Amino acid sequence: MAAQQHSTTPDFAAVLTRAAEAETTSDPSSVMTLLADSDTTGGLLTSYRSQFSRGAVGAPAHFHTRAAELFFVLDGSLRVLVGDEITVLDAGDSLVVPPRTPHAFAAAPGCEADVLFVFTPGMARFDYLRLLGRVMRGEASPQEIKDSSERFDNHYVDSPAWNAALRADA
Repeated sequence: MAAQQHSTTPDFAAVLTRAAEAETTSDPSSVMTLLADSDTTGGLLTSYRSQFSRGAVGAPAHFHTRAAELFFVLDGSLRVLVGDEITVLDAGDSLVVPPRTPHAFAAAPGCEADVLFVFTPGMARFDYLRLLGRVMRGEASPQEIKDSSERFDNHYVDSPAWNAALRADA
């Protein structure tokens, strides 16, 4: 019996993002390099890289209803909240946060962090990252972030554990 061959045809062409040509957006404490958004990957994934300076605040507690989020620390250390637990990821560590799980992140105290983020399935995130940069630079209102929660599937929540950790750093 001959072996069956399965072929799959992706709904997108290969996506190559050259470092020298990648769009970046920044705020006073981080630079985000936009790699592949869901519209270029057939909805399969969204990916970007964030380089956080020492003391960078990252993201407050939030969750996504539709996508899992992968964190891969390329360099430095990233403090992460998952549920009510806080841990530090170091270079080479990865973490996958399932949908509907509250999480937050920031550069670990006294550290920088260089992190690759991947969402699957893909979510249109690049406009959110651009908006976030504008808000952090004072060019847009924080209310615009709140108003965009459904559009970008980014739902903010209160986290006493994360708030306590941030207060301890101050």
